[in-house]
Amino acid sequence: MLQYTIAVEGMACSMCEAHVNDAVRKAFPIKKVTSSHSKGQTQILCENRLDEDALRSAISATGYQVLSIQSAPYEKKGLFSFRK
Repeated sequence: MLQYTIAVEGMACSMCEAHVNDAVRKAFPIKKVTSSHSKGQTQILCENRLDEDALRSAISATGYQVLSIQSAPYEKKGLFSFRK
């Protein structure tokens, strides 16, 4: 599982967050997407690598600017997660 953290400029409200989330959902097979206009950030969880140029284009098409994209392996964190 991978987690993408995208710095997005121009989101001002929860409707802006919804526009970005919808654009990502329509363009990619993902597990989860959340956006925060106060942090200026979108986070995506997915099984496979995403095409960063296509991701940038999908978000830019909604009128927001992608400033950076970072990806890292995702490990679910929680009180009852155990490692072998």
